[in-house]
Amino acid sequence: MSDSKAPSTHETRQRIVNAGTELFRRTGYTGTGMKQIAESAGAPFGSIYHFFPGGKAQLGEEVIRTSGAVYLGLITALMTPYEDRVAATADAFTAAAGTLAELDFADPCPIATVAMEVASTNETLRRATSEVFDSWTDHLAAYYAAGGIPQPAARETAGSVIALLEGAFMLGRAARSTAPVLAAAKAAAAIVRAALTGE
Repeated sequence: MSDSKAPSTHETRQRIVNAGTELFRRTGYTGTGMKQIAESAGAPFGSIYHFFPGGKAQLGEEVIRTSGAVYLGLITALMTPYEDRVAATADAFTAAAGTLAELDFADPCPIATVAMEVASTNETLRRATSEVFDSWTDHLAAYYAAGGIPQPAARETAGSVIALLEGAFMLGRAARSTAPVLAAAKAAAAIVRAALTGE
């Protein structure tokens, strides 16, 4: 008779992905070892290679894609209740500033952390991060287009807003301050406002 309290293989795999997500976000891809991930997940070291026979690179790709989907869900939850695209954008940045402070100025975005490290050295992970950023841009562009910004301006606006947020996170971490993110909120709102008015 099996122990009903024993974790399922799905739960073990998810704990490994969650541990990888948190460690990559805090210490980076290259700064994280597989043993650290196993210990953080409370999983046997060999189980990582059972679920991810491609090793750290395969786990890294899984972290990027699953985290990307989670962050896309957060973007949707933050912005879609708003009819006013300018206010939605500004408030999303304000919420991001709060998240940055809550995390003690660790990078809240594991995708950006990994992308900066591996873009020129690991094609698989570079492609995964690029596809995640594209999915965010596509989704945000559709939201802006539904609010009255014509294409291709809606996609350009979305790309600019995402670039502002990621850059503001980097500056905020360096300064240990939310000021760069809050300043970027005003800039992002201005970009959206200009796109809506055609200026």
